[in-house]
Amino acid sequence: MKMSNDLEKKFQEQITLEFAASITYRQLAIEADEQDLPGIAGWLRHQADEEIVHANKFIQHTADRGNHATIGAIEAPGVKPGLSVLEIFEAALAHEEKVSESIRELYRSADKEGDYDSRPLLNWFVDEQIEEEATVSEIIGRVKLVGDDGAGLLRLDSELGSRPAETTEADGS
Repeated sequence: MKMSNDLEKKFQEQITLEFAASITYRQLAIEADEQDLPGIAGWLRHQADEEIVHANKFIQHTADRGNHATIGAIEAPGVKPGLSVLEIFEAALAHEEKVSESIRELYRSADKEGDYDSRPLLNWFVDEQIEEEATVSEIIGRVKLVGDDGAGLLRLDSELGSRPAETTEADGS
């Protein structure tokens, strides 16, 4: 069942937001690299790749429904240089919260239109965003615990750097 034009537009906006999230994570990774924290930078790059996988899910759903997926204009991420590790993860959490609210709004719009075909995808994303926010919140808590302790930050850097790599073409499930 084809989506309405209004819902198609909202899906296109979500696609754009997912790509913007990827760019934000890439910029945050640059900030971590500037501090010689390759593990944290790698974790952030992995998040950037995951956001592309998310965009691809929305693109595929839109195309499968007989609609047209479009990527809109993407602004620069607005990440200030010289962020602390805590500020890096606070920025990541703020962006995840923005994405979460956008998905909830997309869900409300689909429900309002009686578009039940979008529910499985949107349910997956609601669960995914809960996980994403919880993960980043946990990292923030740990960064606060170690504070300015260099050894603690290096342990966290090593731990986050051990995350297995995936490609942007993975199905994300």
